[in-house]
Amino acid sequence: MPSLYDELLIALHGVWNRRWLALAVAWGVCVAGWLAVSLIPNAYESKAKVFVATQSVIQDKIGISAVEQQKNLDAIRQTLGSAANLEKVVRGTDLAGTVASDADVAARAGSLKDKIAIVSSENNLFEITTTIADSGNSDRANARLANQITQKLIDIFQEENITGNRDETRQGLAFLDQQIAQTGKALADAEKKRVEFNQQFAGILPGAGSIFDRMAAAQTELNQIESQLMGAQSALAAMNGQLAGTPATIPGGGVGGGSPSALAQAQGELASAKARGWTDAHPDVVALKRQIAAIKAAGGGAASAGSSAPNPAYLSIRSMQAERAAAVQALQARRSQIEGDLAAITARQIADPGLASEGERLDRDYDVLKAQYDKLLADRGEVRLRGDVQSETKGASFRIIDPPSMPTAPASPNRPLLLVGVLIVGIGAGVGAAFMLGQVHPTFPTAARLAKAAGLPVIGTITETLNASQVAERKHKMKLFAGASGALGAACLLLIVVEFIQRGMA
Repeated sequence: MPSLYDELLIALHGVWNRRWLALAVAWGVCVAGWLAVSLIPNAYESKAKVFVATQSVIQDKIGISAVEQQKNLDAIRQTLGSAANLEKVVRGTDLAGTVASDADVAARAGSLKDKIAIVSSENNLFEITTTIADSGNSDRANARLANQITQKLIDIFQEENITGNRDETRQGLAFLDQQIAQTGKALADAEKKRVEFNQQFAGILPGAGSIFDRMAAAQTELNQIESQLMGAQSALAAMNGQLAGTPATIPGGGVGGGSPSALAQAQGELASAKARGWTDAHPDVVALKRQIAAIKAAGGGAASAGSSAPNPAYLSIRSMQAERAAAVQALQARRSQIEGDLAAITARQIADPGLASEGERLDRDYDVLKAQYDKLLADRGEVRLRGDVQSETKGASFRIIDPPSMPTAPASPNRPLLLVGVLIVGIGAGVGAAFMLGQVHPTFPTAARLAKAAGLPVIGTITETLNASQVAERKHKMKLFAGASGALGAACLLLIVVEFIQRGMA
């Protein structure tokens, strides 16, 4: 430690002996540094905070959720710094007086991009910050320009939310109309080809759908006809049996051969009931049989001897038998027609194997285009509705929490701190220069240092003796050094005062 302390004292002594060099270097570094600090333009910063509320009952009803609205706002925030919007800022502020052509506007807009910061938080709070540091303008002009740019960005933010949705809707509708027109034309062509194909081959197997669908439908109908035909033939056979067991006439007749007897009427009603499919256990059939038995037991209802009358039961069964026969003939005719159509289409398929695939392809193309066309129409209606709602309703309400501030002090640089820092660096540079010069041209401030360097013992030292004039001269030089050193600090303090005065004037 004693040696380290001695070395420190020796270093300080060397610096002190070269104090004028240290002071000169300090002055030179400080003047150069202060000049550089003075050339740094003041940057004025204007901030604003905007709250955006995205709540709308109508928009929620048609499916425009708050998340989707937030995405729209984020998109607007990202495009707010686009070249087109920045050109609007240039033309809407004092920067318009500094441009003379579109190229100048574009250049100014490009230089503004790095001077604007837009930050959004989770609570729909947007903070817009503009920093202007134009050395060609005064501090007051830079402060006013920062405020104007921030205000203009807020105006564009509101305009983009209102007109942006309209432009997006208009562009979307134009695109959908174009797609609808193209798809509609393709659909019309597909439908025309389909109609021509159907007209060419509809006589073979009428119906709807592809050939396979028509054949399947015809086969299904044929199966149904077979089942119906079996039932109709069974019913016809039953009618024929009943008709064979029923007499065409019955004995007796009314007065003058008019109305049938009571027995004939009862028998006719019984025959009609059985023709309708009633069994012997049916209550009406049981009642009719009892009535006939009672009439026969009483001997009533008999007609005059040797006369006869048409049997109404026979006539009724004959009529139903004719209806059953007509139904059987109709079903047989329909069966023959379907079988002929199936045979014809099968023969046509054998002769032209690509017929079915061509029909399938036409139907498939038509169905695909029809589905696309219907979807495009639905999308266009939805886009138009959403656009009308977004345009006519207040989907997002803007509220300015903090209006654009008018900066009164530069945000950067911190010139007072820089001035003090330059002073410290200058003093350090002066001390360092004096110390380095002492290392280049070493001296022997102590006898021990001389003995160590020479390797010989030092017999003694001689103390410097000054007369009165030398003492006075050294005091005078000390006063000059102290004054020069104090002037360096005073210059730094004066520059700081000037800085605060300029801030106040701005």
